Amino acid sequence: MENTYYATGRRKSAIARTYLTPGSGNVIINNRPIDDYFQVETAKMDLFQPLVLTNTMNTYDIKVRVVGGGISGQAGAIRHGITRALMLANPEFRGPLKKAGFVRRDPRVKERKKYGQRGARARFQFSKR
Repeated sequence: MENTYYATGRRKSAIARTYLTPGSGNVIINNRPIDDYFQVETAKMDLFQPLVLTNTMNTYDIKVRVVGGGISGQAGAIRHGITRALMLANPEFRGPLKKAGFVRRDPRVKERKKYGQRGARARFQFSKR
């Protein structure tokens, strides 16, 4: 398929394989329309940020396969994938996308639970007597 731009986006434990094809702005996530997949409005807004920034809202059809993570992690992973694919489509987009902070993968992940503790930082209750 020519004129199809593929990129992988990641956030937290979510991985999104993103395909951008010139089209009318259709967004399909895991073979479902975006409104079916994301009921949360903020997730949809998060996902469209790179397209709004580059004024390419109804220029590309987007097909995404996303696995792992929750709603916000998946939305962030898709945003990262769309950003990378847009940069492949038009290298001039890199400047504004980088300035907005979409190019770099968000490194924040859940901290692991340590032994002898209730959580990553929370301790078991201490009893003096």
